[in-house]
Amino acid sequence: MIERSNDQTAWRKLRSNFAAMSGLIIIIITSLVAVFAYLLAPDHSPNANRMILEIGGSKPGSSQLFLKIPRHRTIERQSILHQVMYGKEDRFEYIPISSYRLTTDSVHALKYVDEDLYQPVSFSKQAIGYSENSALTETRRFILGADQYGRDILSRLIIGTRVSMAVGMITVIISVILGVLLGAIAGYYRNRTDDIVMWFINVLWSIPTLLLVFAITLLLGKGFWQVFVAIGLTMWVNVARMVRGQVMQIREMEFVLAARALGYTNLRILWKHVLPNVVGPLIVLAASNFASAIVIEAGLSFLGVGVQAPQPSWGLMIKENYNFIITNNPALALAPGVAIMLLVLAFNLLGSGLRDALDVRA
Repeated sequence: MIERSNDQTAWRKLRSNFAAMSGLIIIIITSLVAVFAYLLAPDHSPNANRMILEIGGSKPGSSQLFLKIPRHRTIERQSILHQVMYGKEDRFEYIPISSYRLTTDSVHALKYVDEDLYQPVSFSKQAIGYSENSALTETRRFILGADQYGRDILSRLIIGTRVSMAVGMITVIISVILGVLLGAIAGYYRNRTDDIVMWFINVLWSIPTLLLVFAITLLLGKGFWQVFVAIGLTMWVNVARMVRGQVMQIREMEFVLAARALGYTNLRILWKHVLPNVVGPLIVLAASNFASAIVIEAGLSFLGVGVQAPQPSWGLMIKENYNFIITNNPALALAPGVAIMLLVLAFNLLGSGLRDALDVRA
């Protein structure tokens, strides 16, 4: 009953914190976007990788008329769940045009090649399966523009949300499991066990995080899952140090001494009585680690050792488009940068709010 009252008090404090609630709302919205990314993205192809080189570098808000030419190869029918998880392959090839006209048996169009440069093209109605009931053209609007390969920036930004949220979540899970396990053992048993664990922690602590991530990434290889493991294996150290300090303090309290007097095993005391009192500081640190993991992943992808193309990542998008910053189209690189800033800020605001609500001392 007391525990439930404490939870309600903490939630009331958190709810009254405008900054923390703003961060929580941003995180919830971002999580929903990550789950339903392919349903929300204008480009629903896998990895939002529909490349139309002719329109590369299009400015935000630009529109383009496309001629839809059916692909010759057969595309298998996919379930809704598969489409939500991996996207849906395009049934058409999109050709940018400025205008078109129909004749008895052909479709004639002016293909957009470059600014003020067009090329006449013709297609047989029979070859493209033309019918009066099917839409021959489609106008698409690029709200945030298109990158150098003609891919929709907004779509890749939405799909890239999955990488940032996933890397944060998996990193936190790995770091919490390792950190709590080693920190609790070191703090509770102390003596030689503590010396061995702390020696290992201090060795890793002395190595710069980014260099350690580089080493693990090069050892495991470049890729989606390797980034998660690499970052997770480097961020457990601060969790272990925090848990160790909390456990060393709690193990000397009267309720722990009473549990020992009752003959409870060390494992039961640690699991049932000590660790529940570490949850508050652990949640605050997890929020901070979530934000740090997003920044580290973006940095790794920017440097080319993180998520690999064509899979979209906010850091990789900055790398691919940072040249546009010095041209007249900086939004292509600024959009993923702003997304990283907002999400990291949201987790930091939530972490600060949780620290106040749970009354965790710095």
